[in-house]
Amino acid sequence: MSKLAPSLAAALLLTGCASMTPPHLPLDTPYKVEWIGERPLIDSSHLTVTLGADGRAYGHAGCNRWFASYQTNGQNLSFDHAGATRMACAPALMEQEDRFLQALGQVKRWEMGENGELRLWYAEGQALRMLAE
Repeated sequence: MSKLAPSLAAALLLTGCASMTPPHLPLDTPYKVEWIGERPLIDSSHLTVTLGADGRAYGHAGCNRWFASYQTNGQNLSFDHAGATRMACAPALMEQEDRFLQALGQVKRWEMGENGELRLWYAEGQALRMLAE
């Protein structure tokens, strides 16, 4: 019994450490944006975010394709100025796309939600909320 106690204690310690390991930022997984801040997306619009393992982010902004580089440090995340193609769509979609691209520029950190959603938080305490496609 005395030989088993140190092994059991070590196993419990490792289990406890494993549960405290922070989640990893999901790379090369396309996420569909569900909310920008406190506002849901326009019905039938399609906004996506993929964070590539190469430090490049890209996706669909509702009307145009977008792209940017990004940097991470633990839970911190920031995007460089996003570029986009230049197609024109309905004014409401263009306004939503502008809000989305502006929000990307304000992202400060990321977290995984309880239901597997990716949340990108920005300075005002709002978030971009996304689900894996």
